[in-house]
Amino acid sequence: MNRMPWSDYFMNITYMVSERSTCLRRHVGAIAVKGKRILATGYNGVPRDVSHCLETGCLRAKLGIPSGQRHEICRGIHAEQNVIIQAATHGTSLDGADLYCTTMPCVQCSKMLINCGIRHIFYAEFYPDDLAQEMLGEAGVICEQVKFTPFAPPADEDKR
Repeated sequence: MNRMPWSDYFMNITYMVSERSTCLRRHVGAIAVKGKRILATGYNGVPRDVSHCLETGCLRAKLGIPSGQRHEICRGIHAEQNVIIQAATHGTSLDGADLYCTTMPCVQCSKMLINCGIRHIFYAEFYPDDLAQEMLGEAGVICEQVKFTPFAPPADEDKR
């Protein structure tokens, strides 16, 4: 029996986490991993106790703000930020951890990930942010785009 490689396992979970997103533009998921253990998960969406964009509509779309600009004009929090918040809420250090993310982090998230001590970022979808790439490289954070194919169990898998 061939087992799924760890990187595929974690990236599949990351995409599953992204399914919780309430963003109308892009679903992003992220997980922090250390020693093959998941430390925290996050997806992009609004803070707790705030109406979701699914209910209110997308503020950025209403104002005609293009992707990659004016990140502060958004009701949502990025997936990577939610990973950091979840870890902090539960008293879990991310120092030395890896991050699996559906999309390459933006510069705001990259700065936070650098300060948390994330050492390696695996991402599936590229996001064009030159400053993020520059700062991550300068800080020694390895960024690696991975080819990702979602898991689909074989049809004859029922061999319990």
